Amino acid sequence: MALAAPTETYPGKVFEVTIGTAKTAVFGGENVLPFHKFDGSVPNKPVIAYEIQDVAPEDWPDAVREVYGDAASDPVKWALFCQNELKAQAIALRLTGTHPDRQDRSAEDAAKTVKDVLDKIDVPLIILGSNHVEKDAAVLVAAANAASGRNCIIGKAQEANYKTIAAAAMAQNHKLVAMSELDINLSKQLGILITQMGFDKEKLITDPMCSALGYGIEYTYSVMERIRLAALAQNDAVMQPPMLADIGMYVWKVKESQAAEADLPKWGALKERGIAWEVVTAGALLLAGAELLIMRHPDAVSAVQKFVDEL
Repeated sequence: MALAAPTETYPGKVFEVTIGTAKTAVFGGENVLPFHKFDGSVPNKPVIAYEIQDVAPEDWPDAVREVYGDAASDPVKWALFCQNELKAQAIALRLTGTHPDRQDRSAEDAAKTVKDVLDKIDVPLIILGSNHVEKDAAVLVAAANAASGRNCIIGKAQEANYKTIAAAAMAQNHKLVAMSELDINLSKQLGILITQMGFDKEKLITDPMCSALGYGIEYTYSVMERIRLAALAQNDAVMQPPMLADIGMYVWKVKESQAAEADLPKWGALKERGIAWEVVTAGALLLAGAELLIMRHPDAVSAVQKFVDEL
């Protein structure tokens, strides 16, 4: 008699989310723990989006900036480079220049940038604010309107500004990122508040906040793991949206990805070190349950895609 391997089944399931129009990307939909295809259904691989910005990334390390060269001085050229040269599954446009401490660009400027990018690309677009809660409330409303009909992701909605951002995303039929600060209870509370407005819970993406390897990643991992277990084992619908790991912005600002080899020779080659930091951070958070990643370095993206394929 053949041995039947035991399986772990769950009553819950992660919502499947589709973004884009001309070309689409699909993530989520699994009813098992990350990559546990032997236990159940994992219909979609995680999606990796390349990050671009509306302004030149002067605060990015040379190891990343040199990949994009002059293209990074123009968001349209940058987006086309990611789509055509790097074969991006999706692009994440961060409207960094709208932050009051940066260039304080207006909501109208942001809307024009979004429209210009969308006019040239056909892969799905994720539209992110500058993480200034007051400014994002205006900027992301304008961006959502400019992207009408393109089935984008808008974010990030936080407790201080979710009402206006969620209303704009709902009006234009976009998906929405709901970000809370590394606490499963805060994540659940924000999800409840947004869905009470009438926003479809199956169009939400949860961002429990991210961290880089060595900078609290075990806490991020724990929160993400608890969210995913609540979705599956407890069949908690508020916890069932797929999760975002916004990796690049956290990895490429830490000392390990920026410290010069001359100062810390024992740490190894700077470029390879930074790429490895992004790869390991991404791999860990995929295992914690992330279905959507935002990354920066193409070599790191390639390594993570290989990691996903092997799993």
